[in-house]
Parts: sequence; C-alpha cells; structure tokens
Amino acid sequence: MKIRSVVALAGLAISFALPTFAQQTNTPDPQLRQAIVALHKKYDDAFDNGDAAALAACFTKDAVLVNETGPVYGREAIEKYYADVFQQVHFSNHIAKTDQYSPYIIGTADKEMWAAGEWSTTLQGQNFGPVEAKGYWSAVFGREGDVWKKRWLTWNTTPPPAK
Repeated sequence: MKIRSVVALAGLAISFALPTFAQQTNTPDPQLRQAIVALHKKYDDAFDNGDAAALAACFTKDAVLVNETGPVYGREAIEKYYADVFQQVHFSNHIAKTDQYSPYIIGTADKEMWAAGEWSTTLQGQNFGPVEAKGYWSAVFGREGDVWKKRWLTWNTTPPPAK
C-alpha cells in the first residue's frame, strides 16, 4: 500500500512540474530577446546600406549561412558572398522579425540560443524591380565575448501568392 502511495505521489508531482517546465522553456528571456532584436537592427541596417562588412560582423567567425544557393562557411566567406550580392542588388526596408516565442536557450552557461521568424525586403536590381520579397529564417546564436552573433543562419524566400 505504501509503494502505491509513493508512486501516486511521484506521478502527481511530475504532472504539476511538467506544465511549469514547459511554460518556462516557452517563455523567452526579455534580455535575450532584446539582444536578438538589437542584432537584427544592425543586420537590417547593413542590408539597407549595402554594407557587406557590417553584415558579416553580425556573424561569428565560424558561422554558416545556408540559403537557396547552398551553404557559405565562415565570416570572411559570408562577407564576400554579400559583397557580390550587393554589387547586383540594392535592398531597402529590410526587416527581420523574431517570432513571439523566440529566443530559446540551447547551450550551457548562456552561450548559445536559437530563434526563428520572418523577414521582408524590397529588391532593386540593375534590370528589375523594385520587387517585394519575404520569407522565413532560423538561426543559432553564439557569444563572442559579451556580444551575441549569428552562428548558423538559414533562410528561404516564399513565392508570391498565385494571381
């Protein structure tokens, strides 16, 4: 009889603990969220200014960028990638929004987290545009010193709605 009581009590304790744990992991830390919002402001400004160096500075040294053309490895390669893009396309009104549930802590000692959201921009090329574009992104962030940067970024472009 005592064993059943202990098991029932343990089950009851777990049933109360799990919802509390789930709420804690689904609630982003306001300070971490602000760090990501500030990083995205720098990122958006770099896009709008066509500044590949400032854009690359938002990434860790060992970062990986994965997009529709494939992976780009390292901050230097990311800077070159965007320098090439900026020679052909001008961006304006670039906005990367973080979804309401991001970021999530995934590492130890507050050194890594991930977030996801939507992005939108206006593109103007030499022979096209302006064109509105949008899509989704997900990223893993890491610290370099006291600064949060993108360690892994993936993004896509969603097609415009059918007419």
